[in-house]
Amino acid sequence: MAKHLSEKQKEEILELFLNGKTIDELSIAFSCTKLTISRNLKKNFGEDKFKSILKKNRLNIKKVKTSRKLKKESRTSKPDLIKNFSENFNSHVSGNEFLQSSSFTELTPLLLDIDNVPQKDYASISLDCVEFPDVVYMVVDKNIELNIKSLREYPEWQYLSESELNRKTIEIFFESKLAKLKCNKEQKVIKVPNTKVFQIVRPILISKGISRIINNDQLIAL
Repeated sequence: MAKHLSEKQKEEILELFLNGKTIDELSIAFSCTKLTISRNLKKNFGEDKFKSILKKNRLNIKKVKTSRKLKKESRTSKPDLIKNFSENFNSHVSGNEFLQSSSFTELTPLLLDIDNVPQKDYASISLDCVEFPDVVYMVVDKNIELNIKSLREYPEWQYLSESELNRKTIEIFFESKLAKLKCNKEQKVIKVPNTKVFQIVRPILISKGISRIINNDQLIAL
């Protein structure tokens, strides 16, 4: 069950998020799930402003990482550059090559806006580690076809990397009333009485390009 946050904690979360704290950091600081944090932020800011602040915070994090990387490279390489320049200069001047040479070396500009650190997914858990209840529920269309969505269609998971957001997913519910809330007129809720079926059909789901199952605040990897 998701942790209930006090009004004071909710205000603190809003302020910290505006000041650049990530959803991961807020989740750890307030001992609750990332989904709980996202829901409260979207409820207070609205969907568009939430995404705008989230994008701004990501850009700030990239700039900080780039700045730290450049400072580190500068500290380690500067003495060697000075030493090499001094040796080369003295060598050219002594042989009168410095004045005669017409060649030059072009320095490649640094691309400051590129973040070469690969993003990793620490959000999902393996299907083998999930303890399902005896019964779960799913939303399907009238022909009992799976309701397949891209992970990017779920706002609460927008903090994941671009490659993760492109994954195909299906959604399950532990309570029928939650499933009915997500069901439109062209769909219906079905009962899955044996949850071991997900282990059995895992190869079939993967063959259809489905690699994630969503349940409330859980992202399950097949």
